[in-house]
Amino acid sequence: MYDYCVIGGGIVGVATAHRILDRHPGASLLLVEKAGELAVHQTGHNSGVIHSGIYYEPGSLKARLCVRGAELTKEFAAAHDIPFQVCGKLLVATDSAEQARMLALYERSVTNGVEVELLDAAELVRREPRVTGVGALFVPGTGIVDYTRVTAELARQVRAGGGEIVLGAEITSISETADAVTVSGPSGSWRAARLVVCAGLQADRMARLAGLDIDLRIVPFRGEYYQLPPHRKDLVRTLIYPIPDPELPFLGVHLSPTIDGDLTVGPNAVLGLAREGYAKGSVNWRDAREILGYRGFHRVAANNVRTGLREMRNSVFKRGYLAECRRYCPELTAADLLPREAGIRAQAVLRDGTLVHDFLIERTPRSVHVLNAPSPAATSALPIAEHIAAQLDS
Repeated sequence: MYDYCVIGGGIVGVATAHRILDRHPGASLLLVEKAGELAVHQTGHNSGVIHSGIYYEPGSLKARLCVRGAELTKEFAAAHDIPFQVCGKLLVATDSAEQARMLALYERSVTNGVEVELLDAAELVRREPRVTGVGALFVPGTGIVDYTRVTAELARQVRAGGGEIVLGAEITSISETADAVTVSGPSGSWRAARLVVCAGLQADRMARLAGLDIDLRIVPFRGEYYQLPPHRKDLVRTLIYPIPDPELPFLGVHLSPTIDGDLTVGPNAVLGLAREGYAKGSVNWRDAREILGYRGFHRVAANNVRTGLREMRNSVFKRGYLAECRRYCPELTAADLLPREAGIRAQAVLRDGTLVHDFLIERTPRSVHVLNAPSPAATSALPIAEHIAAQLDS
């Protein structure tokens, strides 16, 4: 029997395994991942941004863990020779309504302890001549990194600390008793004193396998990206974001330099009909039935008809997507938008139609389940792991 078992090979799961072994040297630990390699889903399909914590409700887990996670991520990358860059981020207001939201966001950033500068239109253009707006927030601490490389280094350290990692191991049964938890699937069966489940897109299904009475379902939202051609890579020096709508969990279409030297545009947010289908038009009939038959999704759709239709239009018609970008970067053209693989966000939705905005973690006597950990989970992975490891010891 193992002391600990972790289900999930994304950055949160691997970071949690790493933190457990750091707290308990010599403990026996097993990490199981359904895919044939680590970090293949949300971790490997994001824009690589080291978020600052500016957006999130003061006092929330996201606000606290993201601010700490940004610093820990940079420290970890520096200590292990993982390339990263602190390029800063501009959040651009393009009209008076966005300017009002920008000022509210400025106040929130101050409350959250995030360094930020308030810029007028002239200073915005001075810093980014190809970007236009009525004003902007500049967040100097925002950076970029490759989270797949961070995960790989964490996994290397897990193995070096005696942990085992089993890939290609789907879990189809979880049974908890008074003294142990047994997880099993086609690849085998394992028993552990403590279990942590960081299953991302499958989080709700794993929780139900374990017998948790949860009133939510994971709804996948496809984030479709484009990539700019090589001659456009120097278009901007910083990350360029719109001012987000506080009613939605998505940050809007943004320009993102990557640590590999690319410049991406995206993502939008359209309903996905396959939790793990990245190609356009992907449908998994089990996933689709669960989503379309879920009362909570019906209420989300009814409350966001205009937004949903706009996102669907932009997915089908490139010029609609382009119009979102041209609001703050008017010189972009349709020819600049080259294909890039999509990502899928695991968004927890309650039965009453409420989108779960914060990280959500539930416990049983012998297990901890991460039920909602979308962006900024990659940035926050190291302090999320600390939080989980502390819960296991309490």
